[in-house]
Amino acid sequence: MTKLSFELPDGTTKTVVVTDLLNAGYAGREQEEVQAHIAELAELGVPGPSATPAMYPVSSYLAQQAGEVVVQHGRTSGEAEWALVVTDEGVLLTAACDHTDRDLEVHGVAWSKNAGPDVLGRKAWRLDDVREHLDRITLRAWVGAEGEADTLIQDSSLGALLTPDYWLDVLGERGLNKPGTVLISGTVAMIAGVDQFAQSWRVEMSDPVTGQSIEVAYAVRQMAEPIG
Repeated sequence: MTKLSFELPDGTTKTVVVTDLLNAGYAGREQEEVQAHIAELAELGVPGPSATPAMYPVSSYLAQQAGEVVVQHGRTSGEAEWALVVTDEGVLLTAACDHTDRDLEVHGVAWSKNAGPDVLGRKAWRLDDVREHLDRITLRAWVGAEGEADTLIQDSSLGALLTPDYWLDVLGERGLNKPGTVLISGTVAMIAGVDQFAQSWRVEMSDPVTGQSIEVAYAVRQMAEPIG
């Protein structure tokens, strides 16, 4: 099982053994906009979900705190998200980047989610400490290429997504609101015209009330061509 460690604002560290990893999808609060997005994806050959919002179980070892993601080809990309981490001392909130195989996505979203890691931050906040101003917390992502400045590709706030409490209720209904469960939120819209198939991804979740931020950053490296 994967073990993750998080530094909390008070300087303490919380270690969690991940038993269940879940990826939310189509998780915008404005579900009419979500349905329009599903229609756009259908034109690209991506199958729509049977229900929205969706939730996809993912192999627990894919929860990582890595500085590099190794991929099989050039059509994979990240997604700026938040992650909730259920511990024996309450729920933590951190930044995350769901690295997804876009070629595989047209055959099945759940398959694509299991083809790459969910990279989580090394810092976290207690959900109870930020719950009252969650919608003010910003969520941004940048992509990078060698020799170039990073380019902003996502710029939104947690107010665009269904809340952690919504998903905690869903987890409770399924017997998954228990220590070791990690849920990734689903993502926000990408800025048109920015190439998502980049050499690096960086996600930042910033709290304007406390002045604190949590970052996830990693390089993307393509593995060698197979033989056979």
